[in-house]
Amino acid sequence: MDEKRLQVDAIVVGGGIAGMQSALDLADQGYKVALVEKEASIGGKMIALSKVFPTLDCCSCITTPKMSSVVHNDNITLLTYHEVRRVERLEEGFRARVAKKPRYVNVDICTACRQCEYACPVDIPAAFDRDMGSTRAIRVPFSTAVPQAAVLEMEHCILCGKCQRVCPVEGCIDFSQKEELFDIDAGAIVLATGFEITPRDAKEEYGAGRFPNVIDGLMMERLLAPTGPYGHVIRPGDGKEPDSIAYVQCAGSRDKSLGVEYCSRVCCMYAIKQAMLLSGALPLADITIYFMDIRSFGKGYEQFYQNAKAMGIEFVKGKVARIEELENQNLTVRVEQLDEGGRVLEREHDLVVLSVGMLPGENPEAVFGLKPASDGFVALPSPNIAPGQTAQEGIFVTGTAAGPMDIVDSIVMAGAAATEAAAYLSSNGFHSEPHDVKEFAHA
Repeated sequence: MDEKRLQVDAIVVGGGIAGMQSALDLADQGYKVALVEKEASIGGKMIALSKVFPTLDCCSCITTPKMSSVVHNDNITLLTYHEVRRVERLEEGFRARVAKKPRYVNVDICTACRQCEYACPVDIPAAFDRDMGSTRAIRVPFSTAVPQAAVLEMEHCILCGKCQRVCPVEGCIDFSQKEELFDIDAGAIVLATGFEITPRDAKEEYGAGRFPNVIDGLMMERLLAPTGPYGHVIRPGDGKEPDSIAYVQCAGSRDKSLGVEYCSRVCCMYAIKQAMLLSGALPLADITIYFMDIRSFGKGYEQFYQNAKAMGIEFVKGKVARIEELENQNLTVRVEQLDEGGRVLEREHDLVVLSVGMLPGENPEAVFGLKPASDGFVALPSPNIAPGQTAQEGIFVTGTAAGPMDIVDSIVMAGAAATEAAAYLSSNGFHSEPHDVKEFAHA
């Protein structure tokens, strides 16, 4: 594949909600787009969430149609399990060196029957469920994955051959696959590389990693989701249904000791959303949110916060100093109350959720040559005038690659980045030659 080259109008890097929206907006204007996603399926973080705030609409119900639209759009080449390794500027546009990672499954002929998954004898932690529960070394990533095809993690494979023997499609599972490299020429690049969360064990005094019942916000999302690992909200340590749940805000943001001095913007609202959902899932449970400040800045967010208080969710203005585990795996939270003259109290809870913050998903300088801002996200020269433009002409950014933001802002910014990219392509007269994008995608 070293001789293989794809020519498109734009490359969108990242297949989360922002990347998909940018790709669709460009494709709907007639531009040829290559959507490059490093995971085995598009959908990003959003497809793993339970519901969105403040409407409490189903996340999967919003994301899945977008995923379907992407895969069925004739102007989009979907390249999952691919990574952009290098980008160089040409006289006109860019050339990206892309690596196709070995999936060990032929996507074109895989029927997603999951017989390989059922036959595989190797259990591994389920990454989609934040390592709660287990999955198999070969499996379809999740029920609504796009593309609907299995992927084999060779580092866990014992080469027993059971998956290959039960597969009804001859040649579908191929243990000989290797990484392949090829180039994509494009007139513009849109970065939608998303975010990672602050490691939940970053603050040793909170005990995450040592205490199984101290979890992070994304783990709670999976517990609340209909497709979650347990089918019900239970604490991971012993399977007990929790009677008392605590949220610790700013557990990975606004903290100089972690090097994360900024506010991640979504933590207050997702904690409130989860608390409201927990009130429905566990009507008898006591839910407490320990916070320094509540930042409910979006449309309908303040009313959402007031509704949570009216439902009986307790809000305690205080700074959590330490979390300790008791013999029964319950947890003692030591907190300094900020509105009570600094009074220190200790409370016992069954389960503690750390509202971790956002970190950049990728280093923008390593591959794309973009200087990051002081917070590590992609720097924006004119965020108020051109929110999608970067310091490099022809490279645009959207979603949480530019900084912490919620889903609504990510989608709006995706449209802005696509508009700016389309204007740039149009002004430079860049149009790729006609080609069969679907033929290229899995060749």
